[in-house]
Amino acid sequence: MTPRPRATLAIILVSYFMILLDNSIIFTALPTIRTAMGYSAAGLAWVQDAYTLVFGGLLLLGARAGDLLGRRRVFVFGLTVFSLASLLIGLAPTGWWLIAARALQGIGAAIVAPASLSLLTASFPEGRERSRAVALYGATAGIGASLGLVIGGAVAEWISWRAGFFLNVPIGTAMILLAPRFLEETGRRTGRFDVVGAVSATLGVGALVFGIIHSADGGWGSPVTVGALLAGAGLLVTLVASERRVPQPIMPLRLFASRLRVGAYVARLLYLGAMIGFFYFATQFLQGVLGFSALQAGVAFFPMTVVNFAVALAIPRLVARLGQTVPLTAGVVLTLVGMAWLSRVGATSSYWDAVALPMVLIGAGQGLAFAPLTSAGIAGVPAADAGAASGLVNTFHQLGMALGLGVLVAVSAGSGALAAQVSAALAAGSVLLGLCLITVLILMRGTIRGGEVAQGTDRQRAGGVVHR
Repeated sequence: MTPRPRATLAIILVSYFMILLDNSIIFTALPTIRTAMGYSAAGLAWVQDAYTLVFGGLLLLGARAGDLLGRRRVFVFGLTVFSLASLLIGLAPTGWWLIAARALQGIGAAIVAPASLSLLTASFPEGRERSRAVALYGATAGIGASLGLVIGGAVAEWISWRAGFFLNVPIGTAMILLAPRFLEETGRRTGRFDVVGAVSATLGVGALVFGIIHSADGGWGSPVTVGALLAGAGLLVTLVASERRVPQPIMPLRLFASRLRVGAYVARLLYLGAMIGFFYFATQFLQGVLGFSALQAGVAFFPMTVVNFAVALAIPRLVARLGQTVPLTAGVVLTLVGMAWLSRVGATSSYWDAVALPMVLIGAGQGLAFAPLTSAGIAGVPAADAGAASGLVNTFHQLGMALGLGVLVAVSAGSGALAAQVSAALAAGSVLLGLCLITVLILMRGTIRGGEVAQGTDRQRAGGVVHR
């Protein structure tokens, strides 16, 4: 284990938190940004979509770069790009500048997110210490998402929508200065870079994300949507074929030899698909139906944030006592119940009984689910593949968000008034969570105990390619 575990963990978690915070700050700030920059509805969508598209498309490439070039070096570079992009967003004088800077920010995020998780994997050996570290990493994902809404609403109303992005500059600068001092560098690997894999992974995932994003406006039957999805699928088939042959693949297929990890990837995609719908549509309901301001809408998520934080603090002890399967299953169930309850909102609903109480359940469920999903996604991975495994965790995270938002927006489109649209979207989100629960019960149940992986069957079946 790293000789300075607390400092190492703090740098990793703060950097990851900064990315997640930024990604959710944008939701409550969007109405203000639209007015300030004069965006059309389509232009406003690209403020988020430019970031999502680049982030999702470059994740596997960013993850493998850390394996090959040194994770600390790549991590610091990604922080530099992200912080610079945040400054450019805050200074943006025009709409096109803002969208271009958001795309640049996506590049930085695609480097920092997998590098932070792979650095954590490399710094803490598998067992109790890593379980605790990953639990806190997973908790950061949930807390960052919900707290960002509160901060975004507050700074948008009290100061400016730009202030949320300016916050990243001092935080990022501090992490850039501290990382070389406290993070240990991982070794650089020699060999040829997987060019075909890098190109097909980047363009393939990017095409899928673009197709899903385009479906929100153009529909699933649009030639552009269909063409992008087919191109993405074809490029990913090319990726798989290429990865079978190259000596240092960007996405080692042996990572899919474990039933546990496959379950974690699929469950994460479905869970995030539902959660992005929750944040997106609940924010609209609060502002568009209940008449909340941006600040009030952000503060309205506070019950969820508090419960999420409390549960996240307890997760390491729960995992040590119960293993990871029980908290994960309970987390998905609680999120499902909360989402189904919230889907019953209508034009005459009140905040406390129709929104706040379901949010408490969703917050508790998110606090229970994120850490086990993250642990399972990197479980049993050899050190050499830590970056690639981290990249897959984050890729399925981003694909789930893009796919979920695309599907839920399409489902809500023909539902009439805003309250009915929100209700339909959250009902569809409940279906995604139901599928997530089925995935957990079929592929992941009984495979994780107390932070250790019980996957001997997978190892034997894979011919020993999964090493502890």
